[in-house]
Amino acid sequence: VQLVESGGGSVQSGGSLRLSCAASAYTYSRSCMAWFRQAPGKEREGVAAIGRDGRSRYGDSVKGRFTISRDNANNTLYLQMNSLKPEDTAIYYCAAKQCAYGYDVTYFASWNYNYWGQGTQVTVSS
Repeated sequence: VQLVESGGGSVQSGGSLRLSCAASAYTYSRSCMAWFRQAPGKEREGVAAIGRDGRSRYGDSVKGRFTISRDNANNTLYLQMNSLKPEDTAIYYCAAKQCAYGYDVTYFASWNYNYWGQGTQVTVSS
């Protein structure tokens, strides 16, 4: 199982970035997908999750600013991040877990996901 993130970088406060996560077809088609992040000295935090049916959930700190989406034709997960703030600075991880179609991703915790990418750094300067 391989998840490969891309799209991280440095941006000024108020800017935008789009993260991508490429997955194998086998993994992607059977999985709920999520983005987590971890800042230095902090616990890993759930950013957003999306089920196989496209329903999504967001962490409180990113609601209204971030959008998670999945491109089923290309087995790719995205995270569009707008109105970025310095506190969004972290390593962002793509994660997957096998789930049934229609599975409710409301409560997405890192311990519940068993496939992880290597992470991509996002740095937001003030």
